[in-house]
Amino acid sequence: MNHNLYAIFAARFSRRLDQACLILDDGRAWTYGDIERASAKLANLLVALGLQPGDRIAIQADKSPEALVLYLASLRAGTVFLPLNPAYTPTEVEYFLNDAQPGLFVCRPQFREAALLLAAQSGVAHTLVLDENGRGSLIDLAAAQPDMFETVHCRPSDLAAILYTSGTTGRSKGAMLSHGNLSSNAETLCQAWQFTPDDVLLHMLPIFHIHGLFVACNCTLLAGSAMLFEPRFEARRAIELLPRATLFMGVPTYYTRLLAESSFMLKCARNVRLFVSGSAPLLAETFTAFAQRTGQRILERYGMTEGGMYTSNPYAGDRRCGSVGPALPGIDLRVVDETGKTCADYVAGNIQVRGPNIFCGYWRMPEKTAEEFTADGYFRTGDVGHLDKDGYLFISGRARDLIISGGLNVYPKEIEDVIDALPGVAESAVIGIPHADFGEAVTAVIVAKPGTQVDEGSVIAAVRERLAGFKVPKRVYLVADLPRNAMGKVQKNVLRKQYE
Repeated sequence: MNHNLYAIFAARFSRRLDQACLILDDGRAWTYGDIERASAKLANLLVALGLQPGDRIAIQADKSPEALVLYLASLRAGTVFLPLNPAYTPTEVEYFLNDAQPGLFVCRPQFREAALLLAAQSGVAHTLVLDENGRGSLIDLAAAQPDMFETVHCRPSDLAAILYTSGTTGRSKGAMLSHGNLSSNAETLCQAWQFTPDDVLLHMLPIFHIHGLFVACNCTLLAGSAMLFEPRFEARRAIELLPRATLFMGVPTYYTRLLAESSFMLKCARNVRLFVSGSAPLLAETFTAFAQRTGQRILERYGMTEGGMYTSNPYAGDRRCGSVGPALPGIDLRVVDETGKTCADYVAGNIQVRGPNIFCGYWRMPEKTAEEFTADGYFRTGDVGHLDKDGYLFISGRARDLIISGGLNVYPKEIEDVIDALPGVAESAVIGIPHADFGEAVTAVIVAKPGTQVDEGSVIAAVRERLAGFKVPKRVYLVADLPRNAMGKVQKNVLRKQYE
């Protein structure tokens, strides 16, 4: 059997080649046959460029059907797909290119000059362009390629993708995901959420991380269903399209913005059988307000870059407010104390998971990989929570100070390193505080050096020059000292309470 993820997709949709896969905002549609032929052309191009199975392909481009098709072409060619957030700055991209050493870097037109320079410095052989309309040198070169391609035979353990997740030390880690990791999680979610070929998913998520790509797209492709494929989330556009959809996936920010629209009423959701929320905690008031407005209880689930989804509230059953549900079928989940002993029900501890979806390790970081797994094969998520008597998981915190703003992961150390290097800054602490729209707002608390002054605006501007916009502090507070415990460690819990 060919365990290539694309081969698994194709086995499901091969009898539906004339059916719509992507329905675009301008009314055009890509059928599954179009997807098959376009991905073949791009896969042939990858081979023509000299890329071999296992070589990396990095892409930093806007959402488009062609960007998604490049992902599928990468699967077909046996290469390793590396999606990058378009908001990343050249400084951030430089690290990824040096670390992953891709054979191809696909960028936006406005980034081409900087990309060529970075590629030359990083030893990337090929740099091509893809714009938001699906045009550019990538597509021009693929046009002359054949529209048939024999999908590369893969084992379940062969790498399919690398997704970078920021580290608490400031160094990003590349989570390696295999064809088996991705296919097992997609199969599990399709069954758990009862995907069928008749479903229509309103897709407004980005496709550079697991939620929009490996959950939304993979499930849709595996089911052979259709997506209303929108370039971005806009609340009023969502209200217009929801009557045509049966499924919707979003981050909590999407739901708060829908509820802020007076036109979002019961009739908008009448055809949607499932609303899913993830990538950040869903506030209880959002869950309750949504149910009151639409009569639908949002299904919250839990997962992370290192393995896709771990838990889910049931499709048919009790979706509990504040809980991310029980472990998905085939996934072992436990909550343990600092000694590794299993915690009793309702007692908080460290969340650990094990299953076929759990990643293969961190790219070129064997020591870090070893640290993150227990002797019996459980992955240490770094999250803290408890299980109730029915096995529902409630997440109470994040042991590693992760901030999730607008559904995107932000690690404080990366921002603190930038702020601490600024003139006049003695030290800083970056925290997340509750925010009605973003879930959490990145906030910096700074101690200035004696005799100097630090300005909030200049700090924000300096961070914006170095880091992606979603990492830029919404507010900066100046203090005389940071609170510390007896061991001298900054007490971020105290800061969070103070600035909430």
